[in-house]
Formats: sequence, C-alpha cells, structure tokens
Amino acid sequence: MSGPIDGAAGVRGNRFFDEALLDNAPALAARDPGGMLRAIASAGAQVREATTLTAETDLSHLADEGRPRAVVVVGAGTAARTGDILTTIAGPRCLVPVLTHRSVEVPGWIGAADVVIAVSASGRSPEALAVAEVAGRRGARLVAIGAPGSPLQSVAERYRAPFIPVPRRGAARANLWGLTVPVLLTARALGLVKVNEADLAETAVRLDQDADRCRPTAETFVNLSKTLALNMAGSVPVIWGDSPLAAVAAVRYGDMLSANARYPVVTDALGEAGRGRVGLLDGVFGALAALERDIFADPELDDVTADPPRLRVVLLCDGGLADENSAAQTTDRRAEVVQDIAARRGIEVDVLTAEGGSALERFASLVAATDFASVYLGLGHGLDPMAVPAVTELKEQLRK
Repeated sequence: MSGPIDGAAGVRGNRFFDEALLDNAPALAARDPGGMLRAIASAGAQVREATTLTAETDLSHLADEGRPRAVVVVGAGTAARTGDILTTIAGPRCLVPVLTHRSVEVPGWIGAADVVIAVSASGRSPEALAVAEVAGRRGARLVAIGAPGSPLQSVAERYRAPFIPVPRRGAARANLWGLTVPVLLTARALGLVKVNEADLAETAVRLDQDADRCRPTAETFVNLSKTLALNMAGSVPVIWGDSPLAAVAAVRYGDMLSANARYPVVTDALGEAGRGRVGLLDGVFGALAALERDIFADPELDDVTADPPRLRVVLLCDGGLADENSAAQTTDRRAEVVQDIAARRGIEVDVLTAEGGSALERFASLVAATDFASVYLGLGHGLDPMAVPAVTELKEQLRK
C-alpha cells in the first residue's frame, strides 16, 4: 500500500457523498465554518448595497468624451466573470466592443479612446493593478471597483479616476453580485446597456427568493439546489447553456463546482458543444460506461466500486434572449435533441430554465440555485467550501 501523498496534509473530506447530510441543517452549518452558504445567500443584499455604493460615486463625466472605442473589463476569476456578464447583457447590438482581459500583459492598443474597468474583490489583483496603472498613464478613462483602502483604490486616486468601494465578504467567488452591479452601472453611464432601477430591484428580489428556497433548512425534495447536488454526486459534470447568457451561467456553475466541491467540470455554450463536445456522450464516461456496466450486479453483494463515474449533463436554458422567434426555436430544438441523445445512452440530464422579465434577472435565476448546489455538493463530501488548500499553496509558492 502506498504511503501518504506529499502535499496532501491539509486536504480533508470524503470521496463518497453523504446523502443524509443534506437534510441535517446543524451538520451542514458545522461543515461550513467559513460561512459560504451565508455568503451566497447575501446575493440580493449585494445587489442593493452595490447599487447604492455606485450611486454615491460620480460617473457622470464618463460620457463627456463621447462613445469610447472599446470597453475593457480587467480582472481575474470572479472579477473577470463580471466582464463576461456585461458582454451578454449589452448584447450583440451594442455599438462598442466589450472585452474581458485576464492578464497582467497590457494590450498595446489601449489608450485615450478607451474605457478600462479594473475589478478586484481584494483590490490587490496583479491583473487589475497592472492594467489600471498603464491605462491611467495612457489617458484612458479608468473606473476601479474593489475593496476600500486597497492598492487599487490608490491607483484610481492617483489618476483621479472613480473608485467604487465594494466591501469584500469571504471568498471573491461569493461576491459576484457586489462586483457585477458596479460594472453594469458603469456601462449604463456610458449609454451601453439598459439596466434600470426596476431591473436591479427585481433581480435582488429574485435572489432573495431563491436563497429562501435553497436554504439549508429546506428539505431536499423541495430544494432544487440540494436535488442538483444529490444528482451530481459522484459524476463527471457537463454543463451547457443554450444562449450567450445561459453559457456564462454555465461557466459560473463550473467555477463554483471546481472551487466549492473540487469536481472537474466541462462547460460550454450548447451551440459549440454540438460541434464536437457532444461526442463526450459516446465516451468512456458516457455510453461506453453504460455498455460495460452489469445491470444485474447487486450493490450489497457484488463489488461495483470499480464502475467509472458517469457523465451528468445539466442544461441551462434561456429562451428569452433571442431577438427573433426562429433563433429561439433553433435553440430550444437543440436542447431537446441533446436530451434525447443523452437519454438513449443512459445519461441523466437536469434542465434549469431561466425565469424573469429582464436579462439580468434571468441570469440570476440560473446562478442562484447552482451556486447553492455547488456548496451542498462540497459539504456532502466533507469539504470546507471556503478553504481550498491547493489554491492557498499556489499563492504561497508564487509569493516566494
């Protein structure tokens, strides 16, 4: 028998999922000492707080120089994801390209004709700091969003740029809405998106309602997030979104599953999946696993632990984004076909359909339940969602 793995001393958890834990609220709380469930339940409050903080920041001068050549959202991880959200909310009819930049390498073309939005939950991201500094020197219109009193605020003040202070609570991934709202409202100040106060208020209410429905004390049979976690346990997740907005929600779900539950995840837009990745359904963890499985095996008597994990497909669907009925019908048809192909290969599929009157609210309806599901899945494996030893080790090694 091999000895302990070098470097795994801080790793805690169980390979097999504890199904009974899901309906034991005190036990869930005990396994979540960092309060990840509480942090993501604050999403609605984050929307309201960020709306107020942005309103207190003077962004009026941003539009004085006219339409920018491009808007660049700079950051890493969750901060960068806000740029992806802005791109989808702005939509294909936006007259200005919206780009997300995730590197400390500053594009040579960024200059006075552009707007740079530097985002960092901690205010210390090397990516945000490096690009914000260069953008300020080159005369670009700069807006910074992050923790108050941080180095990013110092950069913004040095170039007399607006800084929107967003208090950080826990891991950056739990602050998605606190970072996203200022990005959207900055774009609104530039005349690039139509996000009004009613949209923000309805999104906050939606997030509050979903947090209540997905709360730890709600039993699995009425709790969508717990059901998703139970279905996902022990599988290889494949998450596809059927629209640009749903695809961003799919990637967000993948981010949270990787960080909170340490599951490897495949995410993509459903349209792209149809050009290659749908072939996963025929692979080792798809149809081949079903072909080699002994359907007569008795779990109590036979050794079935060697069975490979199976794919579990989650389709995030949003029919409300299409501008034309034909486009919506094509998207819906593709989702139906993928479900049929998966079913004929014995692969289970979960479908989540967006709800809400605005694009932002529909995005929230897809993200809320899946955020909670990722945490429940991690807790079921005995993991602390807030503590990721490999991430901590990576940061420590890079600082040396």
